[in-house]
Amino acid sequence: MVPDPDLRKQAAPEGGGGASPSVHLWSAARALSKHRPGLGALRFLPVYFAAAILFFFLLWTIVSSLVPPQMPTLWQQALAEAIMLAAAIAPALVIARFEARRFGAYGLPARLEFARLVGAGGLTGLVALSVLLAALRIFGCVSFHGIHLHGVRVWKFALFWALFFSLVALFEEFAFRGYFLFSLSRAVGFWPAALISSAIFGYVHHNNRGETWLGALGAAAIGFFFSFTIRRCGNLWFAVGMHASWNWGQTFLYGVPDSGMLEPGHLFQASLYGPSWLSGGTVGPEGSVLLFVLITILWVLFARLYPRGSPGNRSGGGHFDMDEPAISPSGDYHQ
Repeated sequence: MVPDPDLRKQAAPEGGGGASPSVHLWSAARALSKHRPGLGALRFLPVYFAAAILFFFLLWTIVSSLVPPQMPTLWQQALAEAIMLAAAIAPALVIARFEARRFGAYGLPARLEFARLVGAGGLTGLVALSVLLAALRIFGCVSFHGIHLHGVRVWKFALFWALFFSLVALFEEFAFRGYFLFSLSRAVGFWPAALISSAIFGYVHHNNRGETWLGALGAAAIGFFFSFTIRRCGNLWFAVGMHASWNWGQTFLYGVPDSGMLEPGHLFQASLYGPSWLSGGTVGPEGSVLLFVLITILWVLFARLYPRGSPGNRSGGGHFDMDEPAISPSGDYHQ
């Protein structure tokens, strides 16, 4: 039997030389944590969530003491999203070292190809939302009342909401479909994990003001579609782009409620009419039954554009790649 190279590193050095005890401890922890399947894959999840919560409160306490109280509310919300994103990513960076993985394996690989997937996702989100609103228009459920912003305010709010929803998309995608989905899928399989993650994603949205159970189910369905894009693309970047542009289109471009929340600074002024199950009501387009028709169409189209096993369908990275190379303590990759 060939001994594990990581275990060999733990042997005591001869002649009193070699690595320090801290290096041996680090190597032992990595050897014990590397590629353990089944429920053992969840061993770091409690640590991840606890560390994320503690890190968030620590950052929030520090930042809030430095931020002037007269900061506009919208910028405070953007700052909160940035802190939540940092709190979600920081523990995963540490856990990646213990699991002997690249951080990109959790869904956000830092590769040049990510821009193409973000762009494709962004275009898909805007087109899909426009199609949904066009359908609502045909059914007499939505009307627009002209342009609500003018001059430089158009560009100020366009850029602000682009930044804001980029932070929202990065945080929510990584929090629900990053390390959490990666670990859970290793324990129970990808699709059961995607169902669990999507159900939690929808339930969390139900806490929004103006949200309904139908709207929360719509959010869960969108989350499940995002999981499908991750399965085919190999990373979160397409989902991040679509998530950001979908929210940007609802809040800024069309001025409709986004998961029950209608924010200021929208380009067009829109109103929804008719039964809430069709128009979406206070939820917005995500609360309409037409959303489920749209998601079905998107699922079929995406499956054709990104077929299973195609040469380019995993160009952005190796999310859920359980057999990726381990990383040595020096940061080099080895088999």
